[in-house]
Amino acid sequence: MPYLNMKAIIEPGSIGGTLKPPPSKSMTQRAYAAALLHKGKTIIHNAGASDDEKAALQVIQQLGAKIIQQTADAIEILSNGVYPLSQSINCGESGLSARLFTPIAAISGQEISIVGKGSLLRRPMDGIKDVLSALNVTLPGFNGYLPFTLQGPLKARSIKVDASDSSQFLSGLLFALSACVTEQVNIEVTGLKSRPYIDLTLDVLAQSGRTITHNNYKEFYINPALFTYNETNEINIETDWSSAAYFLVAGAIAGEITIENVLTTSKQADKAILEVLRIAGAEIVNDNDNITVKSSNLVAFEFDATHCPDLFPVVAILASCCYGESCIRGVHRLFHKESNRVVSITEMLQDFAVPWSVEDDTLFITGVPHLQGTVIDCYMDHRIVMAASIGALRANGRVDIIHAESVNKSYPGFFKDFILYKAKCIFIDDL
Repeated sequence: MPYLNMKAIIEPGSIGGTLKPPPSKSMTQRAYAAALLHKGKTIIHNAGASDDEKAALQVIQQLGAKIIQQTADAIEILSNGVYPLSQSINCGESGLSARLFTPIAAISGQEISIVGKGSLLRRPMDGIKDVLSALNVTLPGFNGYLPFTLQGPLKARSIKVDASDSSQFLSGLLFALSACVTEQVNIEVTGLKSRPYIDLTLDVLAQSGRTITHNNYKEFYINPALFTYNETNEINIETDWSSAAYFLVAGAIAGEITIENVLTTSKQADKAILEVLRIAGAEIVNDNDNITVKSSNLVAFEFDATHCPDLFPVVAILASCCYGESCIRGVHRLFHKESNRVVSITEMLQDFAVPWSVEDDTLFITGVPHLQGTVIDCYMDHRIVMAASIGALRANGRVDIIHAESVNKSYPGFFKDFILYKAKCIFIDDL
Protein backbone atom coordinates (compact mmCIF):
# COMPACT_ATOMS: atom_id res chain seq x y z
CA MET A 1 0.00 0.00 0.00
CA PRO A 2 2.20 2.91 -1.18
CA TYR A 3 1.53 6.37 0.23
CA LEU A 4 2.58 9.70 -1.29
CA ASN A 5 3.43 12.84 0.69
CA MET A 6 1.66 11.60 3.78
CA LYS A 7 1.83 12.20 7.51
CA ALA A 8 1.02 9.24 9.76
CA ILE A 9 -0.86 10.06 12.99
CA ILE A 10 -0.46 7.22 15.47
CA GLU A 11 -2.17 6.74 18.80
CA PRO A 12 -0.59 4.60 21.55
CA GLY A 13 -1.93 1.11 22.05
CA SER A 14 -1.28 -2.59 21.76
CA ILE A 15 -0.58 -4.73 18.74
CA GLY A 16 -1.25 -8.41 18.12
CA GLY A 17 -1.88 -11.11 15.55
CA THR A 18 -0.05 -13.25 13.02
CA LEU A 19 1.96 -11.60 10.25
CA LYS A 20 3.93 -12.72 7.21
CA PRO A 21 6.41 -9.94 6.34
CA PRO A 22 7.49 -9.21 2.76
CA PRO A 23 10.33 -11.01 0.97
CA SER A 24 13.95 -10.09 1.64
CA LYS A 25 14.81 -6.90 -0.23
CA SER A 26 18.54 -7.60 -0.09
CA MET A 27 18.11 -11.14 -1.39
CA THR A 28 15.75 -10.07 -4.19
CA GLN A 29 18.22 -7.48 -5.50
CA ARG A 30 21.01 -10.07 -5.48
CA ALA A 31 18.75 -12.58 -7.23
CA TYR A 32 18.13 -10.07 -10.01
CA ALA A 33 21.89 -9.61 -10.42
CA ALA A 34 22.31 -13.39 -10.64
CA ALA A 35 19.51 -13.59 -13.23
CA LEU A 36 21.20 -10.95 -15.39
CA LEU A 37 24.53 -12.79 -15.35
CA HIS A 38 23.07 -16.24 -15.99
CA LYS A 39 22.99 -17.17 -19.66
CA GLY A 40 19.62 -18.80 -19.71
CA LYS A 41 16.40 -18.58 -17.72
CA THR A 42 16.10 -17.76 -14.04
CA ILE A 43 12.91 -18.27 -12.06
CA ILE A 44 12.78 -16.18 -8.90
CA HIS A 45 10.15 -17.22 -6.38
CA ASN A 46 8.65 -14.73 -3.90
CA ALA A 47 10.40 -11.59 -5.18
CA GLY A 48 9.54 -8.37 -3.37
CA ALA A 49 7.97 -5.15 -4.69
CA SER A 50 9.64 -2.32 -2.76
CA ASP A 51 11.09 0.71 -4.53
CA ASP A 52 14.62 -0.69 -4.15
CA GLU A 53 13.61 -4.01 -5.68
CA LYS A 54 11.84 -2.28 -8.55
CA ALA A 55 15.00 -0.24 -9.17
CA ALA A 56 17.11 -3.41 -9.36
CA LEU A 57 14.65 -5.04 -11.75
CA GLN A 58 14.75 -1.96 -13.97
CA VAL A 59 18.56 -2.00 -13.93
CA ILE A 60 18.88 -5.57 -15.15
CA GLN A 61 16.47 -4.80 -17.99
CA GLN A 62 18.58 -1.77 -18.92
CA LEU A 63 21.58 -4.12 -18.96
CA GLY A 64 19.92 -6.64 -21.27
CA ALA A 65 17.75 -9.04 -19.26
CA LYS A 66 14.15 -9.69 -20.32
CA ILE A 67 11.10 -10.51 -18.22
CA ILE A 68 9.38 -13.52 -19.76
CA GLN A 69 6.56 -13.85 -17.27
CA GLN A 70 5.63 -12.31 -13.94
CA THR A 71 2.98 -13.55 -11.53
CA ALA A 72 2.21 -12.92 -7.88
CA ASP A 73 4.42 -15.87 -6.93
CA ALA A 74 7.32 -15.85 -9.39
CA ILE A 75 9.15 -13.90 -12.06
CA GLU A 76 10.89 -15.55 -15.02
CA ILE A 77 13.88 -13.73 -16.46
CA LEU A 78 15.83 -14.54 -19.63
CA SER A 79 19.34 -13.23 -20.15
CA ASN A 80 22.43 -13.74 -22.27
CA GLY A 81 24.69 -11.78 -19.94
CA VAL A 82 25.46 -8.07 -19.82
CA TYR A 83 24.50 -6.44 -23.14
CA PRO A 84 23.27 -2.93 -22.27
CA LEU A 85 20.20 -1.57 -24.02
CA SER A 86 20.71 1.87 -22.48
CA GLN A 87 23.58 4.30 -22.02
CA SER A 88 22.69 4.63 -18.33
CA ILE A 89 21.33 2.60 -15.46
CA ASN A 90 19.04 4.23 -12.90
CA CYS A 91 19.47 2.89 -9.38
CA GLY A 92 16.71 5.02 -7.85
CA GLU A 93 17.59 5.58 -4.18
CA SER A 94 19.11 2.14 -3.69
CA GLY A 95 22.67 2.17 -2.38
CA LEU A 96 22.87 -1.60 -2.83
CA SER A 97 21.84 -1.40 -6.49
CA ALA A 98 24.40 1.34 -7.17
CA ARG A 99 27.30 -0.57 -5.61
CA LEU A 100 26.13 -3.99 -6.79
CA PHE A 101 25.53 -3.14 -10.44
CA THR A 102 28.43 -0.73 -11.04
CA PRO A 103 31.06 -3.49 -11.47
CA ILE A 104 28.48 -5.67 -13.26
CA ALA A 105 27.77 -2.89 -15.78
CA ALA A 106 31.52 -2.55 -16.30
CA ILE A 107 31.65 -6.08 -17.78
CA SER A 108 30.40 -4.47 -20.98
CA GLY A 109 32.78 -2.41 -23.08
CA GLN A 110 30.05 0.19 -23.51
CA GLU A 111 30.27 3.58 -21.83
CA ILE A 112 27.55 3.61 -19.16
CA SER A 113 26.38 6.26 -16.72
CA ILE A 114 25.33 5.23 -13.21
CA VAL A 115 22.56 7.56 -12.02
CA GLY A 116 20.17 7.75 -9.09
CA LYS A 117 18.02 10.18 -7.15
CA GLY A 118 17.27 11.56 -3.70
CA SER A 119 19.45 10.47 -0.81
CA LEU A 120 21.55 8.19 -3.04
CA LEU A 121 23.16 11.26 -4.60
CA ARG A 122 24.59 12.15 -1.16
CA ARG A 123 25.94 8.69 -0.35
CA PRO A 124 29.70 8.35 -0.96
CA MET A 125 30.98 5.71 -3.37
CA ASP A 126 34.47 5.63 -1.88
CA GLY A 127 36.93 3.05 -3.15
CA ILE A 128 35.08 2.24 -6.37
CA LYS A 129 37.43 4.12 -8.71
CA ASP A 130 40.69 2.62 -7.41
CA VAL A 131 39.42 -0.95 -7.54
CA LEU A 132 37.77 -0.64 -10.94
CA SER A 133 40.85 1.08 -12.34
CA ALA A 134 42.85 -1.99 -11.31
CA LEU A 135 40.38 -4.05 -13.36
CA ASN A 136 40.80 -1.99 -16.53
CA VAL A 137 37.74 0.22 -16.00
CA THR A 138 37.97 4.01 -16.32
CA LEU A 139 35.72 6.51 -14.52
CA PRO A 140 36.42 9.92 -16.09
CA GLY A 141 35.55 12.86 -13.85
CA PHE A 142 34.56 10.65 -10.92
CA ASN A 143 34.09 12.76 -7.75
CA GLY A 144 33.03 10.08 -5.28
CA TYR A 145 29.26 10.39 -5.78
CA LEU A 146 26.56 9.58 -8.31
CA PRO A 147 26.10 10.29 -11.13
CA PHE A 148 29.28 9.05 -12.82
CA THR A 149 30.26 7.35 -16.05
CA LEU A 150 32.38 4.23 -16.49
CA GLN A 151 34.04 2.56 -19.46
CA GLY A 152 34.99 -1.12 -19.48
CA PRO A 153 35.36 -3.89 -20.24
CA LEU A 154 36.23 -5.18 -16.79
CA LYS A 155 39.15 -7.64 -16.82
CA ALA A 156 39.19 -10.38 -14.18
CA ARG A 157 42.37 -10.38 -12.11
CA SER A 158 43.34 -10.71 -8.44
CA ILE A 159 42.89 -7.50 -6.45
CA LYS A 160 42.85 -6.00 -2.98
CA VAL A 161 39.69 -4.36 -1.60
CA ASP A 162 39.13 -2.19 1.48
CA ALA A 163 35.59 -3.06 2.64
CA SER A 164 35.63 -1.02 5.85
CA ASP A 165 32.96 1.44 4.62
CA SER A 166 30.55 -1.01 3.00
CA SER A 167 30.32 -4.63 1.94
CA GLN A 168 28.01 -3.81 -0.97
CA PHE A 169 30.74 -3.05 -3.53
CA LEU A 170 32.50 -6.28 -2.57
CA SER A 171 29.24 -8.09 -3.34
CA GLY A 172 29.19 -6.42 -6.75
CA LEU A 173 32.75 -7.52 -7.44
CA LEU A 174 31.97 -11.10 -6.47
CA PHE A 175 29.07 -11.14 -8.94
CA ALA A 176 31.00 -9.40 -11.72
CA LEU A 177 34.19 -11.44 -11.45
CA SER A 178 32.23 -14.68 -11.28
CA ALA A 179 30.73 -13.79 -14.66
CA CYS A 180 33.95 -13.08 -16.56
CA VAL A 181 36.65 -15.17 -14.86
CA THR A 182 38.41 -17.82 -16.97
CA GLU A 183 40.88 -18.97 -14.34
CA GLN A 184 41.03 -18.53 -10.58
CA VAL A 185 41.34 -15.00 -9.27
CA ASN A 186 41.43 -13.91 -5.63
CA ILE A 187 40.08 -10.88 -3.80
CA GLU A 188 42.10 -9.90 -0.72
CA VAL A 189 39.80 -8.04 1.67
CA THR A 190 40.57 -5.76 4.60
CA GLY A 191 38.25 -4.14 7.14
CA LEU A 192 35.15 -6.09 6.16
CA LYS A 193 31.97 -5.14 8.01
CA SER A 194 28.53 -6.72 7.65
CA ARG A 195 29.80 -10.23 7.02
CA PRO A 196 26.25 -11.67 6.95
CA TYR A 197 25.56 -9.64 3.81
CA ILE A 198 28.51 -11.30 2.10
CA ASP A 199 27.16 -14.67 3.25
CA LEU A 200 23.88 -13.74 1.55
CA THR A 201 25.74 -12.84 -1.65
CA LEU A 202 27.60 -16.15 -1.60
CA ASP A 203 24.34 -18.01 -0.99
CA VAL A 204 22.62 -16.43 -4.01
CA LEU A 205 25.68 -17.03 -6.19
CA ALA A 206 25.71 -20.68 -5.11
CA GLN A 207 22.02 -21.01 -6.03
CA SER A 208 23.08 -19.77 -9.47
CA GLY A 209 25.82 -22.38 -9.83
CA ARG A 210 28.73 -20.10 -8.88
CA THR A 211 30.35 -21.43 -5.72
CA ILE A 212 32.91 -19.02 -4.24
CA THR A 213 35.08 -19.95 -1.26
CA HIS A 214 36.95 -17.78 1.22
CA ASN A 215 39.51 -17.84 4.01
CA ASN A 216 37.77 -16.33 7.05
CA TYR A 217 36.48 -13.44 4.86
CA LYS A 218 40.06 -12.20 4.35
CA GLU A 219 40.51 -13.70 0.90
CA PHE A 220 37.90 -14.87 -1.58
CA TYR A 221 38.66 -17.45 -4.25
CA ILE A 222 36.71 -17.23 -7.51
CA ASN A 223 37.47 -20.45 -9.37
CA PRO A 224 35.41 -21.28 -12.48
CA ALA A 225 36.31 -24.94 -12.02
CA LEU A 226 33.83 -24.94 -9.10
CA PHE A 227 30.98 -23.50 -11.16
CA THR A 228 28.10 -25.52 -12.59
CA TYR A 229 25.68 -24.61 -15.35
CA ASN A 230 21.97 -25.26 -15.61
CA GLU A 231 19.86 -23.96 -18.46
CA THR A 232 17.29 -22.84 -15.86
CA ASN A 233 18.15 -21.60 -12.38
CA GLU A 234 15.62 -21.22 -9.57
CA ILE A 235 16.12 -18.89 -6.62
CA ASN A 236 13.82 -18.79 -3.60
CA ILE A 237 13.59 -15.48 -1.75
CA GLU A 238 13.24 -15.76 2.02
CA THR A 239 10.98 -13.71 4.25
CA ASP A 240 12.71 -10.48 5.22
CA TRP A 241 14.21 -10.39 8.71
CA SER A 242 14.71 -6.61 8.41
CA SER A 243 10.96 -6.07 8.03
CA ALA A 244 10.11 -8.70 10.65
CA ALA A 245 12.32 -6.94 13.20
CA TYR A 246 9.92 -3.99 13.60
CA PHE A 247 6.94 -6.15 14.46
CA LEU A 248 8.98 -8.47 16.68
CA VAL A 249 9.99 -5.43 18.72
CA ALA A 250 6.35 -4.26 18.68
CA GLY A 251 5.36 -7.58 20.22
CA ALA A 252 8.05 -7.21 22.88
CA ILE A 253 7.00 -3.70 23.94
CA ALA A 254 3.26 -3.55 23.21
CA GLY A 255 1.42 -6.84 22.93
CA GLU A 256 1.99 -10.19 21.29
CA ILE A 257 2.72 -11.02 17.68
CA THR A 258 3.62 -14.08 15.63
CA ILE A 259 5.81 -13.73 12.54
CA GLU A 260 5.34 -16.57 10.06
CA ASN A 261 7.99 -18.32 8.00
CA VAL A 262 11.15 -16.50 9.08
CA LEU A 263 14.04 -18.92 8.70
CA THR A 264 16.19 -19.11 11.82
CA THR A 265 18.90 -20.68 9.63
CA SER A 266 18.89 -17.63 7.34
CA LYS A 267 22.11 -15.85 6.31
CA GLN A 268 20.36 -12.48 6.66
CA ALA A 269 22.16 -10.08 8.99
CA ASP A 270 19.03 -8.81 10.72
CA LYS A 271 18.18 -12.23 12.09
CA ALA A 272 20.27 -10.88 14.98
CA ILE A 273 17.12 -9.16 16.29
CA LEU A 274 16.27 -12.45 18.02
CA GLU A 275 19.53 -12.27 19.96
CA VAL A 276 18.78 -8.71 21.06
CA LEU A 277 15.26 -9.61 22.19
CA ARG A 278 16.52 -12.61 24.18
CA ILE A 279 19.16 -10.49 25.92
CA ALA A 280 16.49 -7.91 26.75
CA GLY A 281 14.32 -10.58 28.36
CA ALA A 282 11.50 -10.77 25.82
CA GLU A 283 9.36 -13.89 25.85
CA ILE A 284 10.08 -15.72 22.57
CA VAL A 285 8.59 -18.94 21.21
CA ASN A 286 9.90 -20.54 17.99
CA ASP A 287 7.53 -23.07 16.42
CA ASN A 288 8.97 -24.32 13.10
CA ASP A 289 10.20 -20.86 12.06
CA ASN A 290 7.04 -19.13 13.26
CA ILE A 291 8.32 -16.71 15.90
CA THR A 292 6.03 -15.41 18.65
CA VAL A 293 7.15 -12.52 20.86
CA LYS A 294 5.14 -11.35 23.89
CA SER A 295 5.56 -8.18 25.89
CA SER A 296 7.28 -8.65 29.22
CA ASN A 297 9.45 -6.82 31.73
CA LEU A 298 12.40 -5.81 29.56
CA VAL A 299 15.86 -5.06 30.89
CA ALA A 300 18.79 -3.10 29.52
CA PHE A 301 21.17 -4.87 27.16
CA GLU A 302 24.46 -4.54 25.31
CA PHE A 303 24.57 -5.23 21.59
CA ASP A 304 27.09 -4.77 18.79
CA ALA A 305 25.26 -3.75 15.61
CA THR A 306 28.40 -3.40 13.50
CA HIS A 307 27.44 -6.29 11.23
CA CYS A 308 23.70 -5.47 11.14
CA PRO A 309 23.49 -1.65 11.16
CA ASP A 310 19.98 -1.58 9.67
CA LEU A 311 18.69 -2.83 13.02
CA PHE A 312 19.98 0.28 14.83
CA PRO A 313 16.76 2.40 14.66
CA VAL A 314 14.38 -0.27 15.94
CA VAL A 315 16.87 -1.58 18.50
CA ALA A 316 17.09 2.00 19.79
CA ILE A 317 13.31 1.94 20.27
CA LEU A 318 13.58 -1.39 22.09
CA ALA A 319 16.24 0.08 24.40
CA SER A 320 13.94 3.03 25.10
CA CYS A 321 11.43 0.59 26.62
CA CYS A 322 13.92 -1.40 28.72
CA TYR A 323 14.65 -0.77 32.39
CA GLY A 324 18.17 0.60 32.82
CA GLU A 325 20.84 1.85 30.43
CA SER A 326 21.45 -0.09 27.23
CA CYS A 327 24.46 0.33 24.97
CA ILE A 328 24.50 -0.30 21.23
CA ARG A 329 27.89 -0.38 19.52
CA GLY A 330 28.64 0.32 15.87
CA VAL A 331 27.71 4.00 15.57
CA HIS A 332 30.32 4.42 12.81
CA ARG A 333 28.06 2.39 10.48
CA LEU A 334 25.28 5.02 10.63
CA PHE A 335 26.67 8.05 8.86
CA HIS A 336 25.96 7.29 5.20
CA LYS A 337 22.51 5.70 5.06
CA GLU A 338 19.30 7.26 3.72
CA SER A 339 19.93 9.78 6.46
CA ASN A 340 22.83 10.39 8.80
CA ARG A 341 21.32 7.97 11.31
CA VAL A 342 23.43 9.24 14.17
CA VAL A 343 21.42 12.44 13.80
CA SER A 344 18.03 10.96 12.85
CA ILE A 345 18.06 8.27 15.56
CA THR A 346 19.19 10.58 18.37
CA GLU A 347 16.70 13.28 17.32
CA MET A 348 13.96 10.63 17.36
CA LEU A 349 15.01 9.68 20.89
CA GLN A 350 15.14 13.35 21.90
CA ASP A 351 11.63 13.91 20.55
CA PHE A 352 10.38 10.85 22.44
CA ALA A 353 12.02 12.31 25.62
CA VAL A 354 14.34 9.32 25.97
CA PRO A 355 17.73 10.05 27.61
CA TRP A 356 20.67 9.18 25.37
CA SER A 357 24.35 9.88 24.81
CA VAL A 358 27.01 8.91 22.29
CA GLU A 359 30.54 8.08 23.37
CA ASP A 360 33.07 6.97 20.78
CA ASP A 361 31.35 4.18 18.83
CA THR A 362 28.52 3.49 21.29
CA LEU A 363 24.98 4.84 21.71
CA PHE A 364 23.76 4.74 25.32
CA ILE A 365 19.99 4.80 25.93
CA THR A 366 18.17 4.93 29.26
CA GLY A 367 14.73 3.35 29.12
CA VAL A 368 11.59 5.20 30.23
CA PRO A 369 8.11 3.97 31.25
CA HIS A 370 6.41 5.84 28.40
CA LEU A 371 7.68 7.70 25.35
CA GLN A 372 6.55 11.29 24.84
CA GLY A 373 3.85 12.07 22.27
CA THR A 374 5.55 14.18 19.63
CA VAL A 375 6.20 14.99 15.96
CA ILE A 376 8.98 13.01 14.30
CA ASP A 377 11.09 14.30 11.42
CA CYS A 378 12.06 11.05 9.73
CA TYR A 379 14.57 12.68 7.34
CA MET A 380 12.86 10.77 4.51
CA ASP A 381 14.43 7.61 5.96
CA HIS A 382 12.25 4.49 5.76
CA ARG A 383 13.82 2.83 8.79
CA ILE A 384 13.28 5.89 10.98
CA VAL A 385 9.60 5.99 9.94
CA MET A 386 9.07 2.34 10.85
CA ALA A 387 11.04 2.53 14.11
CA ALA A 388 9.18 5.66 15.21
CA SER A 389 5.84 4.01 14.39
CA ILE A 390 6.69 1.12 16.68
CA GLY A 391 7.82 3.54 19.39
CA ALA A 392 4.49 5.38 19.10
CA LEU A 393 2.75 2.31 20.52
CA ARG A 394 4.41 3.09 23.88
CA ALA A 395 3.89 6.86 23.81
CA ASN A 396 1.74 8.81 26.27
CA GLY A 397 0.02 10.66 23.44
CA ARG A 398 -0.34 11.00 19.71
CA VAL A 399 2.76 10.75 17.51
CA ASP A 400 2.88 12.45 14.08
CA ILE A 401 5.42 11.09 11.58
CA ILE A 402 6.20 13.35 8.64
CA HIS A 403 6.65 11.80 5.18
CA ALA A 404 5.43 8.37 6.18
CA GLU A 405 5.55 7.41 2.48
CA SER A 406 9.29 6.80 2.90
CA VAL A 407 8.42 3.21 3.83
CA ASN A 408 7.88 2.53 0.12
CA LYS A 409 11.64 2.18 -0.23
CA SER A 410 11.73 -1.17 1.55
CA TYR A 411 8.30 -2.15 2.95
CA PRO A 412 5.40 -0.60 1.00
CA GLY A 413 2.84 -2.57 2.99
CA PHE A 414 4.18 -1.55 6.40
CA PHE A 415 1.25 0.65 7.44
CA LYS A 416 -1.28 -1.76 6.00
CA ASP A 417 0.17 -4.42 8.29
CA PHE A 418 0.55 -1.93 11.14
CA ILE A 419 -3.15 -1.04 11.01
CA LEU A 420 -4.27 -4.61 10.39
CA TYR A 421 -2.73 -5.69 13.66
CA LYS A 422 -4.79 -3.25 15.74
CA ALA A 423 -2.55 -0.21 15.79
CA LYS A 424 -4.47 3.09 15.61
CA CYS A 425 -3.16 5.07 12.67
CA ILE A 426 -4.61 7.56 10.19
CA PHE A 427 -3.03 9.48 7.31
CA ILE A 428 -3.40 13.01 6.05
CA ASP A 429 -1.92 14.80 3.05
CA ASP A 430 1.32 16.43 4.15
CA LEU A 431 1.59 18.92 1.28
